[in-house]
Amino acid sequence: MADIPTLDDIRATREQLRPYIRTTPCLEIKPGELASDPSFDSTLVFKLELFQLTGSFKARGALAVMLNLTLEQRTRGVTAVSAGNHAIAVAYAASVLGLHARVVMLKSANPARVALARSYGAEIEFAEDGASAFQRVQEIQNVEGRSFVHPFEGARTVLGTASLGAEFLEQTQQLDAVVIAVGGGGLLAGVAAAMKQAAPRLRVYGAEPMGADSLSRSFAAGKPVTLERVSTIADSLAPPMATPYTFEVCRQFVDGLVLVDDEAMRRTMGIMFRDLKLAVEPAGAAALAAVLGPLRAQLSGGRRVGVVVCGSNIDLETFHRYASL
Repeated sequence: MADIPTLDDIRATREQLRPYIRTTPCLEIKPGELASDPSFDSTLVFKLELFQLTGSFKARGALAVMLNLTLEQRTRGVTAVSAGNHAIAVAYAASVLGLHARVVMLKSANPARVALARSYGAEIEFAEDGASAFQRVQEIQNVEGRSFVHPFEGARTVLGTASLGAEFLEQTQQLDAVVIAVGGGGLLAGVAAAMKQAAPRLRVYGAEPMGADSLSRSFAAGKPVTLERVSTIADSLAPPMATPYTFEVCRQFVDGLVLVDDEAMRRTMGIMFRDLKLAVEPAGAAALAAVLGPLRAQLSGGRRVGVVVCGSNIDLETFHRYASL
């Protein structure tokens, strides 16, 4: 059994992160106020983590890891692999902590995300695919001695994302449930650990893309699994594997996982744009898509439902292409 992050650990990490991150706001939508779906009869409380520095929750995990590097490790710098949001977060964390970051991004990465990572001073390399990207990062570690900052695995990463869960609970009245998008599981593991330990009766659900369902398959298998193929517009939620630590923490604290397809995320991007005035990437729409779709029966009936909007780094052209407006 993995050593889970305790509430004391989470509080200490929040204090570490406080100088470097924003306390992101919440938005409460009462029954009937969601104009695109007025029959939904529960209150929705959105945690707007898209307004975090770097545009996503990823800054929390990257900082939690990098703040705990030794002086020698900091001197050697860090490396990471990412399609976008994690690269931006590592670049930001390196810039504020005075480290050098060499990040390997996929050639398919959105140019706007590449530009944002570079704007924080990171040195960017490109790889053809995930396998070659991880191979290149391993070479960088071996040759240059850099520390690898994983996008979702590990106790420090999960402590960083747990700070979001603790923050959310402090900002809102009692919630009956919370829904969180799932990629590698780092966000879900941290938020679930923080919220379930502080409020055991709260139900925690993960929303996973139908074409990248590694955590759902891992739950079914009882162990982390790797997918042979990934296919989803939610590239921020598309790692092909689950990993041991986040898997164990999720299995301990998560009450259920549901799948959302690309069309549901497209439709929900449109709902969030029209009704909430938020332009989100597909990953940022996944949690609400689950609430209005496969979780609707469980979450209707006058409940208070938390929805984590995990981030949004998307350019206008891509948003227009994906969103059903």
